[in-house]
Amino acid sequence: MAEDKREPDWYLALMAPNTRGPEFCWLDPTAMYRHAEAFHQCIADMTKDFNPDEIDLVAGIDAAGYVLGAAIAFHLKKGFLAIRKYGHLPSEVDDVSFKDYSKREKRMEIRKNAFRPGTRVLIVDQWIETGGSMTAAVELVERQQGIVAGISCVCIEEQERAKKLMEKYKCVSCVRSKELQAQVNAHDLESFKTYKPL
Repeated sequence: MAEDKREPDWYLALMAPNTRGPEFCWLDPTAMYRHAEAFHQCIADMTKDFNPDEIDLVAGIDAAGYVLGAAIAFHLKKGFLAIRKYGHLPSEVDDVSFKDYSKREKRMEIRKNAFRPGTRVLIVDQWIETGGSMTAAVELVERQQGIVAGISCVCIEEQERAKKLMEKYKCVSCVRSKELQAQVNAHDLESFKTYKPL
């Protein structure tokens, strides 16, 4: 078997830059998910620092967190909880308001009695930029007396609220090098210079 000489986070170079203007997010991580090896490596890296025996349930944040969270739940052989945008569940809910990365006021919800008190929940999302949606998801889990076993995402930008989450909870991302983290924080990946759609 040939030695794999790629960087550990090689697959992140498959993420696409924003070409539609400032009203959209600065990149599209979902472009990476089409590549089977990249997607599987991403899921493995998002889970490798967690002990499956210390997780009872995986929760994914609407919407990209569903893709990653469901894949991680399958990978870890755990159940999956959807943390939804407000107004979609046909049952009694707990909901919380927050401001997203674009500073828009939003709400998210989970059903009441979503799990037993003391359930250890791994919360998954695609990206933490300002930390608003993840902070709201943590509040929903803890409001129902769940224990946040950890937070996992493709990347965590080093902004103030995100740093507070990293100080309080075990947080894992796919970004392993300081150099790439600096590019992420600056919203300008070196890989964008040579990016070619599949």
